[in-house]
Amino acid sequence: MKVEELEELLEDCPRLFHMAEAGSWNSIRDRGLLSTTALLDLFEVEGSARAAIESSRRSHPFELTNEQLPRAVVRDQLPMDDTGLRRALPVNLEPADWYRLLNGRVFFWLTEERLNRLLGAAAYKGAEHDVLEIDAPALVSAYLERIWLCPINSGCTKPMPHPRDLNTFSRIANYPYEQWRRKRKKGERVVELCVDYGIPDIGEFTTRVTRRRGATVVGELYRR
Repeated sequence: MKVEELEELLEDCPRLFHMAEAGSWNSIRDRGLLSTTALLDLFEVEGSARAAIESSRRSHPFELTNEQLPRAVVRDQLPMDDTGLRRALPVNLEPADWYRLLNGRVFFWLTEERLNRLLGAAAYKGAEHDVLEIDAPALVSAYLERIWLCPINSGCTKPMPHPRDLNTFSRIANYPYEQWRRKRKKGERVVELCVDYGIPDIGEFTTRVTRRRGATVVGELYRR
């Protein structure tokens, strides 16, 4: 991606969106926005308990506890399953490889439309969630070397398990923006932006946090 293409992307998508468990904003503000792997490290989860969360499909949320820390919740992975991943991945990758890859990163949508699709999905539309809105140019400037871009919903295999492999994610400099620019409208040329491991200072980039049920904002938790 050229500098001018990145500028165009950030002009088209000036906000990033992250959907979190309801009630998690205070913890995220204090400890940072952490990937699943980072949370497991923080809570010192090891062995089979760790593998069940980090290397396997999560059919339900997992609550993490530690006497020294406030509780945390690792979200489920209902839109994805082993059967779909085996159809989508090359023969040299197993579903466990893909789960570990995703669990090592923090993910954002680039449009509210994409966010609302997830919030409105059957598995989530009845529940409330905390939604972080992020200043995209500021985050990209600060975390440029740790960011990956992805042209698909990498955590979904339903209803269609689109092909994916280790090259599905690209660093900003290597992302084939012009290729997707020719094929897709604004807002769809990059589907996901993710950051390695975690963002300890996420509060510096957060402009607004809302409590939402589906696409409906039921309360505002924070505004810069």
